[in-house]
Amino acid sequence: MKNIMKSITALTILTLISCGGKEEKKNDGIQIGQKPAATETPAETPTESTIKPSETINLTDKGIGPIKSVEIPATIDDAMAAKGMEVYKNKCMACHKPDKKFVGPAPKGIMERRTPEWIMNMILNPEEMTQKDPLAMALMAEFNGSPMANQHLTEEEARQVLEYFRTL
Repeated sequence: MKNIMKSITALTILTLISCGGKEEKKNDGIQIGQKPAATETPAETPTESTIKPSETINLTDKGIGPIKSVEIPATIDDAMAAKGMEVYKNKCMACHKPDKKFVGPAPKGIMERRTPEWIMNMILNPEEMTQKDPLAMALMAEFNGSPMANQHLTEEEARQVLEYFRTL
């Protein structure tokens, strides 16, 4: 029994030693055949390529689809927004959470990043948008190639969802 306990103890110690956190020693000296490392890394400035498509602001593109112009009043239509919230809950929440990324981007703040026409065209015409619209294609790539499902909303329902987005 003593030999078994000694063996288990020895095995445990060996395991801990072999799995221990070894640190690699950093060699700051220059070796033949190696380029010296830069002492300071330049600060990265955000460029178009470093900004995620979901964070890109484009307030000129209207997208591809049936919506060419949308009139947005100064005040929110609460009744329309309530209907839009219901449509959103029933058709969109499986992939879009209001204020955090999920399968697709969060709609919170979308009105500051996209035109109303682009948003409605994306809702009504996601297949063509993700095939031809550069921003929609980039969004699909950002979200692991997950295409937006066409929920076959009417223009009225899409406008209601847009009004709901104004409340987020």
